[in-house]
Amino acid sequence: MLNGFLPSAGPTRNQIYAASVQREGDAFVVEVNSRVTAVTSAVPAMSFPAALLNAGNANTEIIRPGDILRLTIYENVTDGLLAGEGANASVVSGVQVDGAGFIFIPYAGRIRAAGNTPEQLREIITRNLDEQTPDPQVIIEREVGDGATVILSGQVGGEGVYPIERSTRRLSGVLAAAGGVTPNPEITQVTVIRGSHSGTVWYQDIFREPEVDIALRDGDRILVEEDGRSFTALGATASQTIVPFESQTISAIEAIASVGGLNTAQADPTGVFVLRNEPEEMANAVLGRSDLIGTQRFVYVLDLTAPTGMFEARDFVIRDDDTVYVTSAPITQWNSAISALTGTLTSAVGTADTLSSLGQ
Repeated sequence: MLNGFLPSAGPTRNQIYAASVQREGDAFVVEVNSRVTAVTSAVPAMSFPAALLNAGNANTEIIRPGDILRLTIYENVTDGLLAGEGANASVVSGVQVDGAGFIFIPYAGRIRAAGNTPEQLREIITRNLDEQTPDPQVIIEREVGDGATVILSGQVGGEGVYPIERSTRRLSGVLAAAGGVTPNPEITQVTVIRGSHSGTVWYQDIFREPEVDIALRDGDRILVEEDGRSFTALGATASQTIVPFESQTISAIEAIASVGGLNTAQADPTGVFVLRNEPEEMANAVLGRSDLIGTQRFVYVLDLTAPTGMFEARDFVIRDDDTVYVTSAPITQWNSAISALTGTLTSAVGTADTLSSLGQ
């Protein structure tokens, strides 16, 4: 009778059960057992789509529009066409491949560079110069340009635009070139966007699973972020707060421990609840049904005093936006009721005494 009038940290165990769908409420109340933990632990793994996974290594030797080249040309004569007086070699640096893919070399003319390897371009330039100077020798080096590049941003050592070279043609290479990631590597996520395709993986998986270390393509955008998932702890726990995930997976027992455990003076270990909105597919799987449509409200019940209760709590996986709520023990509610009654009586007696003294 008094419960509805007493201050409380939240609903009691009985009130939660009274609000279940089974009692014409709006949430499914499910007691956690080994089957439930097995079904709900099936969290989809993060991965890249096939369009990213199946791309082979880019040919980093191919020259592209925007690349900047450095040419060293040796002539078999002194005072040649390009070399200075008394020299037989000249260096032409900063030669940028234009948007149409061409470069201009004195005496060799306008030459298509894009689509060729440095070796192929060397042969073309050599042939063109051979008509002007005897037996020319050409060395071509590609400097950093804005040809094939990726954009890297987020929580990395150095954000910026990175060229795709031999050492950076895979995801791990460009992340290393940027100085690695700044958050805890265990909870760092890496997103790659390529045209209309995108995917997100755990940073550590890039190094653990070779297929996730995908080949990069010109124009790829890479975003590095710390895991933004969290859960809320309420009720008779040592602290009530929003808790960020500190590992890729967190169990119910770890969630309770992360907020200092149960409040030993108040908590009811038979009343640990996890509130969650389950998607349609998961809701049907948990209940063994097929008729539920849309997102459903679920309240999972953990009884830590049960023979396997601690094991179930250890195996039950907490998800993003979950609410972990611990009810107060019945004795705590009884003490609150007694305190309220005795406090009211004491107050009434005190008031009567005050009025009596004023009357005198």
